[in-house]
Amino acid sequence: MAEERTSPLLKEEYHPGCPGCAYDRRKDLLKGMPYKEFLYVWMVSLTAALPISSLFPFLYFMIRDLNVAKRTEDIGFYAGFVGASFMFGRCLTSTAWGIAADRIGRKPVVMFGIFSVVVFNTLFGLSVSYWMAIATRFLLGALNGLLGPIKAYAIEVCRPEHEALALSLVSTAWGIGLIIGPALGGYLALPAENFPNIFSPDSFFGRFPYFLPCLCTSVFAAAVLVSCIWMPETLHKHKVSENENQIVEALEAHLIDPKEKVEESGSLDTKKSLFKNWPLMSSIIVYCIFSFHDMAYTEVFSLWAESDKKYGGLSLSSEDVGQVLAVTGASLLVYQLFLYPLINKVLGPINSSRIAAILCIPILFAYPYMTYLSEPGLSIILNIASVIKNNLSVTIITGTFILQNNAVPQDQRGAANGLSMTGMSFFKAVAPAGAGIVFSWAQKRQHGFFFPGDQMVFFLLNVIELLGLILTFKPFLAVPEQYNRN
Repeated sequence: MAEERTSPLLKEEYHPGCPGCAYDRRKDLLKGMPYKEFLYVWMVSLTAALPISSLFPFLYFMIRDLNVAKRTEDIGFYAGFVGASFMFGRCLTSTAWGIAADRIGRKPVVMFGIFSVVVFNTLFGLSVSYWMAIATRFLLGALNGLLGPIKAYAIEVCRPEHEALALSLVSTAWGIGLIIGPALGGYLALPAENFPNIFSPDSFFGRFPYFLPCLCTSVFAAAVLVSCIWMPETLHKHKVSENENQIVEALEAHLIDPKEKVEESGSLDTKKSLFKNWPLMSSIIVYCIFSFHDMAYTEVFSLWAESDKKYGGLSLSSEDVGQVLAVTGASLLVYQLFLYPLINKVLGPINSSRIAAILCIPILFAYPYMTYLSEPGLSIILNIASVIKNNLSVTIITGTFILQNNAVPQDQRGAANGLSMTGMSFFKAVAPAGAGIVFSWAQKRQHGFFFPGDQMVFFLLNVIELLGLILTFKPFLAVPEQYNRN
């Protein structure tokens, strides 16, 4: 009977020629999971993530080969600015890309972003100077407006009961990309040294030793770009009257279980201004703090693992680091697809994020002491620590994704995610530069009284993690009613 009463009203929502209405009609008819659209979400998110950190395993060697650092201890200083240039570029343009996605659609913004990955990631691999490396990374970040629109798209392609899975796909692909990218960089960089039987020093890949991992990422992005030709648009391109808004709100209240529906924050004034929407803004700030921590950790991990043991590092090769990150990437896929939805169902996004942040702190404190281990114990402990740390980080990020995307209506979702990306990109731009400077400074104080050497680096990472944890509690974080009940 309920279906009979609501069908006529639902039909009044649909407008001819509107891609959003066409997709909503299809979504109402197909009650199951939108597997094809989820695949698009996963591929685009992976494309956005791969270029971000694929350089970290070989960045130490790249800066060395570009002859910009006068001393070995200064390599981390210069490496930080190359890592920061991508996020600085994205910080300047993320909000604009979000607004564009709300006006012209998710699909064109996504396709242009993927195209920029193909072009500028390839050019970065061909860098012959320090400033060319910084310029190509900056343009790659500035023209890559993928993550904000694809998070909005993930929510729009599925029914409310599948939202947690949809956003976990974004963070899963994101987390896997941040792991597989460095794995590719670690295995495929310096091919003439690592695979002398295949690549000679005089070959193209011998003259451009960091091009091969970038090429692999660009080829994958090109394949995703072609497949996105058939990606359905979800943005509504018609004007919605006040009467229709009331009908839609009444239908949502009737059709969606209150436990599943996230409370939209309130008044029309709040919807007009994202900055007055405190549930959105507080979740964005928490997201930015944890993103800063994750980016700093990603930068530090590779630099620390590859630095010499006399400086407190592990003396690993780029291939060794790539292997650790590949194992971590495989674990992320299993965790996010099979374990995280259950954890989110039991604990909710807030409590799961808090517990994950608490567990990260003792793990990070243990990292500097791994330098005293020898093989095979070192590899086993390092892999276990990396797997646990990265899975906990993805738990936190996914929780903040869920809060952000449910704090605004659809017509502001692209802009909200763009605003989120702007803030996050600023923090992630500062993180590699700051981490590189602190790492370089820490290596020069091996006999300091207070947290000598790399112990200081991991201590500061824990300070940031603790700050993020504190901000997940009231009165700072505005938590919807249903999460309070959880």
